Amino acid sequence: MPSTSESAYDRDRELVVSDIDASFRADVSLLGGLLGTILVEAGGQELFDDVERLRHATIHAHETRDDAALAEAERIAASFDPARAEQVARAFTVYFHLVNLAEEHQRVRILRTRAESRERLSRAGGDAAESGASALGRIDGSLSATIRLLVGEVGADEARARVEKLRFHPVLTAHPTEARRRAIASAIRRIGELVDERDDLTRGDRTRAEIDRRLLEEIDILWRTAPLRTTRPTPLDEVRTAMGVFDQTLFEVVPQVYRSIDDRLQPNSAGRAAPVAPAFLRVGSWIGGDRDGNPYVTAETTREAAHIAAEHVLLGLERAAQRIGRTLTLDAKDTPASAELAELLAAQEALAPNVTATIGTRAPHEPHRRVLLVVAERIAATRRGDADLAYPAPEALLADLRVLQDSLRQGGALRSANGELQHLIWQAETFGFHLAELEVRQHSKVHRQALAEIRAGGDLGETTEEVLSVFRVIAELQRRFGVRTVRRYIVSFTQSPDDLANVYELAAAALGADADDVAIDVVPLFETFADLEASVEILDAMLELDQVQARLAATGRKVEVMLGYSDSSKDVGPVSATLALHGAQARIAAWAERNDIELTLFHGRGGALGRGGGPANEAVLAQPAGSVEGRLKITEQGEVIFAQYGDPAIAKRHLEQMASAALLAGSPSNEARNRAADERYGDLAATLDEASRTRFHSLVKAEGFAPWFADVTPMEEVGHLALGSRPARRGLSVESLDDLRAIPWVFSWSQARINLAAWFGLGTALESVGDEELLREAYAEWPLFTAMIDNFSMSLAKTDERIAARYLALGERADLAGLVLDEMRLTKQWLGRVTQSDELLVARPVLAKAVRLRSPYVDALSLLQLRALTAIRSGETDLPSDDHHALLLLTVNGVAAGVQNTG
Repeated sequence: MPSTSESAYDRDRELVVSDIDASFRADVSLLGGLLGTILVEAGGQELFDDVERLRHATIHAHETRDDAALAEAERIAASFDPARAEQVARAFTVYFHLVNLAEEHQRVRILRTRAESRERLSRAGGDAAESGASALGRIDGSLSATIRLLVGEVGADEARARVEKLRFHPVLTAHPTEARRRAIASAIRRIGELVDERDDLTRGDRTRAEIDRRLLEEIDILWRTAPLRTTRPTPLDEVRTAMGVFDQTLFEVVPQVYRSIDDRLQPNSAGRAAPVAPAFLRVGSWIGGDRDGNPYVTAETTREAAHIAAEHVLLGLERAAQRIGRTLTLDAKDTPASAELAELLAAQEALAPNVTATIGTRAPHEPHRRVLLVVAERIAATRRGDADLAYPAPEALLADLRVLQDSLRQGGALRSANGELQHLIWQAETFGFHLAELEVRQHSKVHRQALAEIRAGGDLGETTEEVLSVFRVIAELQRRFGVRTVRRYIVSFTQSPDDLANVYELAAAALGADADDVAIDVVPLFETFADLEASVEILDAMLELDQVQARLAATGRKVEVMLGYSDSSKDVGPVSATLALHGAQARIAAWAERNDIELTLFHGRGGALGRGGGPANEAVLAQPAGSVEGRLKITEQGEVIFAQYGDPAIAKRHLEQMASAALLAGSPSNEARNRAADERYGDLAATLDEASRTRFHSLVKAEGFAPWFADVTPMEEVGHLALGSRPARRGLSVESLDDLRAIPWVFSWSQARINLAAWFGLGTALESVGDEELLREAYAEWPLFTAMIDNFSMSLAKTDERIAARYLALGERADLAGLVLDEMRLTKQWLGRVTQSDELLVARPVLAKAVRLRSPYVDALSLLQLRALTAIRSGETDLPSDDHHALLLLTVNGVAAGVQNTG
């Protein structure tokens, strides 16, 4: 029989499902109806009727699975003239933007309702609150509930020690997977704000009509805004776009996350006691630092990227210090300054007599206010580069803030000491003066070529000079903003220990005797299957480097190792790549334990399933024992950045969920479960690996596969989209896939409604095992296999065999097309047997429903895209080629919005 708290939670959950689902449907209906109004106003009733004809036809074809119905929808799509086809494609794309917004709004509603449920349970107190919090933790990733579960397993002291060591380190990257223009994203945000405002109104409020009028205005702007960029963004444009996430969300959300955890852990002394929640977040960035294959990222770009980020965070810290300082109007009689604060005041007066005198006249008897307002002036001086008044490093700022905090505590002002001032301390601890820890990445081949030129003597080429300039910029930025600003140097395609030693040799060539004063942590990136297999051997040799030993001594034997999910999947297929990555993590974790290394595995995950995407918290809990240990570092790419951090409520949920997963992954129960499952299913893994890899290679290594792939997907056309600053290829022709980046590889298959990069080979692998009972047991007991099956099901749920067949027919290779479709059918059959369900996504019913609702609308865009792609491939001349390409690129944008997975 369920406990009182569980029953309360069940009632809340039922309430959420019914109310939120109804609210979501109402939002979609409202926004869809308003879009219909705009279509009539902008294009006339005829445009609206054409959109509706295609919409009804694709819905009918999808629901009936009737070939004649799909052919009729195809005929309607082909009947439009070029201008009308573009308008219809834009209408469906705008519709998806609005539906995506409504879904995000729904997520926020659910989070708010869960928070209210948790609050009610907390107020209930006693065992009911405890068991209810644990139930919530299992369901929604509550960090406080996770800590309680840890206490139950390892005891309070050990749990507290693990929490203090907790680190979640998302790294923002500029990979071109955000298909929307910034202007489109801004218009959607404004519409979202109006929907929020409308939600808060009581029914019948007369201002609802005013909000609807404003919604029509914003949807009209969204409709009339060109959906495609006309020029590629520069790396610095990408930096500034990422800054929007920091300004609008992260800076304010991060202390709120820490505070909510602290309040739950100390409910009886919240706001009075010294905080126990650690500043566990560290933000990283490749934007402006990742030069692997991107000729537009230069040393000057890296310098400017760091300065832009520093400007944003220092301005944020300055404003926060000013705001809090103005409120610290505590009179010295009631809250006297401590001896240490008096010393700080004297030091400030000596350093900046004019500033302190001006502030002192406004607050002569308010020493705490005076100190913090001078601190704000010093932060401003740091931002301006005023060396006389600037802080030399963020540690100096934190020292002043802690003197202030201690003085407030000694004076009895506990709430002022542990309130907003603590938020400022958390922000400074998290972001420093740099905001995000900028990371440099370069291909090992570039290093080898540069060193060969240096060793040969003589004049150095432009590329080599640029390589050396990067190290000089690293040194400059560390002096200016602190070592954390940029110290990691990631080596793409690390294939030998020499690839790591080369970085230190280049640093010495660039910096001379000063090289030893610059902190550089070289991070190997293992990407291909062969590199993953050789990883431990390379790491053993890395430890023999004098520079590595020096960094181990300086950092407390900390080492980072990065794993590439994208290229390994393109190399051996998604099944073998998943298993190879899992095995490599286990071996690297064992290596770290043997060598007394504090290991952080850096997961280079993409947004799409073919690049390691999917629910990250589930993937973390499936990692090998000993590979997480409370430290989680992952890349956050393209559309994922804005999906996870664009809304404050969702950002808070994501940060807490990932921190919770990092802690739970290292719990004794989770590690024991993973260890036992890895041992029991080792033979199964070997069978899956061999069979899937053989099947994958039978396709991608077939003669003529590369040009066929380019024919049956919009791969070449995707390269024309101004998505990001990075080229889609490193340089080879369409005859080779070796140099094709993983992003367009995944993007192109998703556009063709095939998603091959995320599932191909699984059906053959499962059939090669053949033992349905064993596979079902593995699905129930082996977290890695469970996550893989669920993620592959998610990807296949977004495919459509009939539409995929039309794309595949463009290549005039019936053998390859047949191989793909046969594997698709086989995989769906075996997924049904393993999960014991005829429905894909049986484990994720909410997502399954969303996919079913979206699919007919995506079908409409796919048919329009096929129309354009067929004309381009066949060389038709009845329409200008520019019209074909314009329609194709519009539909690429729309399908990306519809399936919500790009690269």
